[in-house]
Amino acid sequence: MILGMHGVAASQGIRDSLFHIHEVRVTATPIFQKESAGMKETHVDSLVLTDKQNLSLSDLLSQNTSIFIKDHGRGALATASFRGTAASHTQVNWNGINLSSPMTGMVDFSLIPVYLIDDLSLKHGSASIADQSGGLGGSVNLSNKVNWNNQTRVKYMQGIGSYSTYDEFFQLALGNKKVQSRTRLYHNFSQNDYTYINRRIQNINPETGAVVNPLDTNDHADYAKYGLLQELYFRPANNSIFSVKWWTQRAHRTLPRATSYEGSDNANLNNSYDRSDNLVLDWNRYGTKSKWMIRAGYSGKYLEYTLKNNIPGKGWEAEIYSESWQHSFFNTASLRYNINERLSFESSLTADFHQVESRDSVLKTGYNKDRSDLSLLVALHQNLINNRLNINLMLRQEAYNQSTVPLIPYLGFDLRLFRNTDLLLKGNIARNFHQPSLNDLYWQPGGNTDLKAEEGISLETGLEYQKIWGDHKLNAELTAFRSDIDNWIVWIPSYKGYWQPLNIQRVVAQGFELSTRVNGFWGPVGYNLAVNYAYTQSTNRGDPLVWGDESVGKQLVYVPLHSGNILSNVTWHDFFVTWQFNAYSERFTTSSNDLSQRNRLYPYYMNDVSVGKKFHLKKGVLSTELKTYNLFNEIYHSALFRPMPRRNYHLLLTIQF
Repeated sequence: MILGMHGVAASQGIRDSLFHIHEVRVTATPIFQKESAGMKETHVDSLVLTDKQNLSLSDLLSQNTSIFIKDHGRGALATASFRGTAASHTQVNWNGINLSSPMTGMVDFSLIPVYLIDDLSLKHGSASIADQSGGLGGSVNLSNKVNWNNQTRVKYMQGIGSYSTYDEFFQLALGNKKVQSRTRLYHNFSQNDYTYINRRIQNINPETGAVVNPLDTNDHADYAKYGLLQELYFRPANNSIFSVKWWTQRAHRTLPRATSYEGSDNANLNNSYDRSDNLVLDWNRYGTKSKWMIRAGYSGKYLEYTLKNNIPGKGWEAEIYSESWQHSFFNTASLRYNINERLSFESSLTADFHQVESRDSVLKTGYNKDRSDLSLLVALHQNLINNRLNINLMLRQEAYNQSTVPLIPYLGFDLRLFRNTDLLLKGNIARNFHQPSLNDLYWQPGGNTDLKAEEGISLETGLEYQKIWGDHKLNAELTAFRSDIDNWIVWIPSYKGYWQPLNIQRVVAQGFELSTRVNGFWGPVGYNLAVNYAYTQSTNRGDPLVWGDESVGKQLVYVPLHSGNILSNVTWHDFFVTWQFNAYSERFTTSSNDLSQRNRLYPYYMNDVSVGKKFHLKKGVLSTELKTYNLFNEIYHSALFRPMPRRNYHLLLTIQF
């Protein structure tokens, strides 16, 4: 990590502090650690978190990692595909508790503000077993960090952008060496009424006979999101820390209709209201050879969804009025113990309980179910051959509603190819399980209580390299992976007239990931260049479900074969410029990979540019930044029939003292 960059990049520990640093140091995080042997873990740099702090997590992940985000429109539902897997195969943790919904098994990444995140890391594939099972693609880990050096800090950000978009962020930090408090408030609003050329509707010019695509407006698409994050830390002794973190949020969204809709403006109006509350209490005690941790957490969610039509003579009537309540309780105790310098032991016990109720007062459907999860992890980490080889063995045993699943093992290794050189050969083999979500089992109509758990074997291998020379640092990693998954769950139309989940016999997701980052200084100029590329082949290898099934052997829907992104940042004194590029190959929206224009999404290439400057005031710093999104006015879709905005702008002002 670079310490002391004068632009928007700053180290995590001093991220919002005001220091004039004249000496530049380039330091590296050790990559040869026995506790993470064989794992691929990506830590998103603080530069990225700072640059994207006015955006949602869906924007950051799609632009700066190998995860593909299926985005239903600006401010609308956004789900993840990690290593070619389904949205429910990506686990999301916030300060150690799982945010993935027990109802759907997934997370809406558009509802998570980057502004609240201090540290963001990805555990690719089976590395996620260190936290929990079920992450067949991997896990996304969000956390908040305390800075014991802080006294009093105030930070305020105001953003204004295209489509009547307004952002407000406020932060207050207070504390001393014993107690720290940090409060973050935020509010995001957008009318979201951008225009687009609707290529799904074709009109005929009566004079020329030419086909004309109308210019439409993304109306009925406004959204508002506001919330609070409160953190409290108490250190009664140097080896003991208590913390409490509470995050509460409300979101109102009017969901736009599909571009193929040609009905009345007073029909098919969708609205959703999301309410969430998340609470984590931690106690950590550090010994000379050990670390104890006890954690308790709660996650509560309420979702209200309505679909209304204006019926002449009756007024507005709801066709759907759906409500759901989710309550999750988390409890974890863990111990890490260093037996000696070369051997360490780790164990954790987790007990979670979920309550879910879903009902539709118009359709008179719903369900009310509970689920309990129990998980035990035991791990040994060994360093061998004169500090040349690390071995990581993990065993996880889990039970769902008192029914155990087969043992989940993980075996990983790191081999240092040359003494005193950070060039590692890495690899792992693991088993993993993913239980059906409660909607998969009990949704009305369509839930299937006969579903089997998804299970698979994952293998990966690769090279990782790190080098520091002078004021410059290089990190590079190449990883090849393969996951062979049985009983893959997919929702398909049934002969009864509604959708129903079934188990596909087998899916194989394989490919490779390449990530490179180089950063440093040339005199007063700081630079940062990060490049990510992923080749992902995810295919149905099962037997045809029905006669004429053309999905076997085809790429899964919404999984791009090629994806990549580039982030470049240059700073000079108090000026900075950032260029963001990301690209995706074509994606199919039908399991048969229909090549027709209507059923596939063409490749797109996105460019964003931001420029800014810091002004040093008498008692603080004022920062200005102008962001231009979709610089070259690209026409693109992330999800079928969901238009995305063309070129747009955002001005961000930040004052801190």
